[in-house]
Amino acid sequence: MMATVTDIDPASARALAESLRQVYTAVAESIGADNAASPLITKVTEHLGCPLSDVVVVEERYRLYEHAALQTATDLYLDRHSPDARWFGIVGGERRWESVINMLLAAMRDGSRLLGRPDYGTAPVGPDATIEVVQLGLVATVAPDGTPVVLALSDREDYEPHSLLTVLATERGTATAVREEIDRLKRAHDPFRGQVLSFGFSEHRDNELLTFLPRPELAAEEVVLPEGRLETIEEHIVGVAELADRLTAAGQHLRRGLLLYGPPGTGKTHTTRYLIGRLREHTAVLITGPAMRRLDYAVALARRLQPSLVIIEDVDLIAEDRGHHETSPLLFSLLDAMDGIGGDADVTFVLTTNRVEALERALVQRPGRVDLAVEVPRPDAAARERLVRLYARGRQIDADTGKVVAATEGVTASFVKELLRRVIMIALRAGAPTLTDEHFDTALRAMAGDDQALTRALLGSQEGSREGASQGVVPTERKDTRTPARLSPPTC
Repeated sequence: MMATVTDIDPASARALAESLRQVYTAVAESIGADNAASPLITKVTEHLGCPLSDVVVVEERYRLYEHAALQTATDLYLDRHSPDARWFGIVGGERRWESVINMLLAAMRDGSRLLGRPDYGTAPVGPDATIEVVQLGLVATVAPDGTPVVLALSDREDYEPHSLLTVLATERGTATAVREEIDRLKRAHDPFRGQVLSFGFSEHRDNELLTFLPRPELAAEEVVLPEGRLETIEEHIVGVAELADRLTAAGQHLRRGLLLYGPPGTGKTHTTRYLIGRLREHTAVLITGPAMRRLDYAVALARRLQPSLVIIEDVDLIAEDRGHHETSPLLFSLLDAMDGIGGDADVTFVLTTNRVEALERALVQRPGRVDLAVEVPRPDAAARERLVRLYARGRQIDADTGKVVAATEGVTASFVKELLRRVIMIALRAGAPTLTDEHFDTALRAMAGDDQALTRALLGSQEGSREGASQGVVPTERKDTRTPARLSPPTC
């Protein structure tokens, strides 16, 4: 009859357990010793001159969109300290979820990770440019003082995907020195500097996404504002940029805030595009919609990459996000960020809004965040004349533009732009070399029709009667008699 556990006395049971433990330990040590001699572990430990158990690990975590900058800095570091170094990789396991040191420990423990080739991917560094990046790889190099170290780059799929720099060394100070130099190189040679960047969200777990945009090319003649307003904006934004060094030496702050307000479609976004093109050396960071939730990241990026522009469109939508508060917490977060950037930072905030009344109280309660507010109204007759010729794009106009100007009273710049697009389409279909009264009349009739009311609203135009539509003339529309909301002067 076979003995059961209850038939064994406690002392014998303990002796048996100890024997089994010793057997397990001996087997594990034997396997570990064999695995420690594996090509992967040997490549790391022989370079460092110590067993894996004595290795010190220092890590630095970066946002996933910073991988290109991290790779650029790492490449510069290797060029400086070990230009002949070659990357190697790790094969096996759930690598996207593991740290490099855990992969190495698994390789020594059970041989489940093997020496292999590095994993590569691409990352954008401009609207039409990418670079190759190491998504998982290690490289044997040296610290600034010549001490051997191993660097590793990896992309991790934790709660929030990120890029990880890992430094393996025999001393913490050595690893920290390497990490700090790479971070300095990253800041000095960041490929994002001087770019136009748009913050958004990817479909993957709602993570932030950084998109590169081409820098707009706009001449001052293409920005149609009331007389003197573009000059005022340029003096405040561009003028400070041109005198940045001298202003700093004189003890003056560089941070500034511009608010562009007015009805939809009047040219606020167009004006911001002009500023982006005008300040060619500035990094521009655009924030819209849900990306406001990552405002702190965007502002930190703008500060790091200064001189920079932070452009937040339709900021009145932020003011509507009140929750249980009388005023918007998100709006006050923006104002706090503007204040916290520091007066010495060459960062310009440009805000646009269709409803300044939604912002005025908050701005008055936090004076000094916005130091210039400029209204961008519907174009007057002279401005509409300029817009007609601007959006004709050099095509000859053989029509009474005075009639067109009179017929489009109360419309927006967006309306005039769409009108000219339709006029040109009509002329192209007719094979006509010039834009004639007939072409304008046809387009005006179509846009004045009852079935185009929503189109007109989407183009930001005021609605009025339909008199004159049959003659191809957009009716004179009701004027908005409300007094536009204006900001009180900021308190110094």
